Amino acid sequence: MTTDFVFGIRPVQEILQSDKEIDKLLIQKGIQNQSIAELVQSCRQRHIPVVQVPEEKLRRITRKNHQGVICLLSAVTFASLDHIISQTYATGKLPLLVALDRVTDVRNVGAIARSAECAGAQALVLPERGTARLGGDAFKASAGALSHLPVCREKSLRGALHFLKNNGLQVVACTEKGTTNIYRVDFTAPTAMLLGSEEDGISTELLALADVQAFIPMVGKIASLNVSVAAGICLFEALRQRQEQHS
Repeated sequence: MTTDFVFGIRPVQEILQSDKEIDKLLIQKGIQNQSIAELVQSCRQRHIPVVQVPEEKLRRITRKNHQGVICLLSAVTFASLDHIISQTYATGKLPLLVALDRVTDVRNVGAIARSAECAGAQALVLPERGTARLGGDAFKASAGALSHLPVCREKSLRGALHFLKNNGLQVVACTEKGTTNIYRVDFTAPTAMLLGSEEDGISTELLALADVQAFIPMVGKIASLNVSVAAGICLFEALRQRQEQHS
């Protein structure tokens, strides 16, 4: 992968005017001037997240003269959720999407993308904020799956789930707090699979939107699984059911 960030006001201005996919813009806290304001405005027009960070974070990325601004590039091309759903139904496919709530480890996101692509999912749905960077590390962890699996970056994951429900998808929250065994969930219905953060799982707000809260049965002493492992189990249970339905 090539360098996945650009720094300095002028280079960032140019990259924002290009057709490059951008993950987010980092701005040093406390810096305010006309050039920075123009960059922020450009990001808003393109729905690119802007995050204020301490100077130390910028210096960890580069020790060169960043002028208080670093633009992180994305290794993937973002897709429209509306387009994905319309195209899936139009081609006669059964929707299967994976939505991630605050999953911040790039290796987990990459591994989930790999499993999702292999299991036939149509897209990965991520929030604009509070998620792992989709740079070179995530691309590598996905073993190239992010070249094939569309990624929908949504301003509000709550809004995205409402949209999916309104378009006929059931939301299945995969959580150890669930009350339904994952192997008893009907994945032959159009499905959006929801998984939560490595720290505290799915937020209460999003859990409330789920049609089913499902758990993976376990017999060991450890109470939970790594989110990418859990995603793989749930995705391939969905694939198993769908293949059996057509066998």
